[in-house]
Amino acid sequence: MAGQTRITTDILISGGGVAGLVAAAAFGAAGFRVICVDPAPPVTSETDAGADLRTTAFLHPSRSVLEAAGLWSRLAPFAAPLQIMRIIDAGGEKPEARLTRDFNAEEISDEPFGWNLQNWLLRREMVARLAELPDVSFRPGIATTGVVTRETSAEVRLSDGTQVSARLLVAADGRNSPVREALGIPVRTTRYGQKALAFAVTHPIPHHDISTEIHRSGGPFTLVPLPDRDGQPSSAIVWMERGPEAERLAALPVPEFEAAMLERSTGFLGPLTLATRRSVWPMMSQIATRFNAQRSVLIAEAAHVIPPIGAQGLNMSLADLACLLDLCRNDPAHIGEPAMLAAYNRRRWPEVAARVAGIDMLNRASMASARPLRDLRAGVLGALYSLSPVRKTLMRAGLGLR
Repeated sequence: MAGQTRITTDILISGGGVAGLVAAAAFGAAGFRVICVDPAPPVTSETDAGADLRTTAFLHPSRSVLEAAGLWSRLAPFAAPLQIMRIIDAGGEKPEARLTRDFNAEEISDEPFGWNLQNWLLRREMVARLAELPDVSFRPGIATTGVVTRETSAEVRLSDGTQVSARLLVAADGRNSPVREALGIPVRTTRYGQKALAFAVTHPIPHHDISTEIHRSGGPFTLVPLPDRDGQPSSAIVWMERGPEAERLAALPVPEFEAAMLERSTGFLGPLTLATRRSVWPMMSQIATRFNAQRSVLIAEAAHVIPPIGAQGLNMSLADLACLLDLCRNDPAHIGEPAMLAAYNRRRWPEVAARVAGIDMLNRASMASARPLRDLRAGVLGALYSLSPVRKTLMRAGLGLR
């Protein structure tokens, strides 16, 4: 076509969410030429329409990825450490704690389990980092509209008419990935009939760097530490319930919603005051049947989706990135070639499939509403926790450590 712009690059990343932005920074910092596109400009303020009010807990192994990308120094001042992962079973007759177990990071490391940050803030700091990298071109408001792969390159058409020839195409464009569909890669999807409410609160009792997951029925109610807000202790909440109940809660007037929060939290942090609007997200599990195609790979939610249990989601995505980056740095002359992409799929797919299955099992257990099943859940938790070697193994597995 006359006037059409044609450019070449090492890596084209389709998707400018948190995973795509980290990937662009990581590959750019490693010296690769990178283009990152996303049809929606990132929302980088908590109060703007469309802001992602969820938070991300970066577990300890993910920090090295952020450091290599030049991101950690930007993010650390805003991070809340997660020293203890607390699980409360409140599955008795009344919504009160009947079993509490603490998993303390000091049993396996001199570092916290991880650090929690707000998603809108992540986008703000990551976009600023990309602007510092001369070999990275971030193009918000630009979509991937066509993909044709060849032995030597992925030929990608963008919505502004640009034609990009990339040695490697990285699909980081979400659970409904247009790139994955263009590549003809099927997915296996499980829907739970659940939705999650995500928002932030303040509370009178400090969280003491403890992330707390409360199980009763419908799904876990999780409070994750945030830095203080206006001088008050603050936490991010993900409240999972069956769909109709989640929608009912989201529509409650604030005083009634705060009363419901207090009851569901068992009151251990005192009255919870809503500090942001409430957003609602559908829950599902999904995994692509493979993570590679000719000159292309899937990462993050284009490859796998899980419910927000155990802070696994984005950390699995950064493990995808760490694996891919390692392969590219070790053999930069052969980026995107079949042997490299087969190695990526071989290393990541079985690990991800196992974690998707494990989170599916945990989520189904957390949804249990029948009293005998809730009692069984509490008994299993108590038995696993009481065995120190098992407890430490579970903690290391949760971090993705061998």
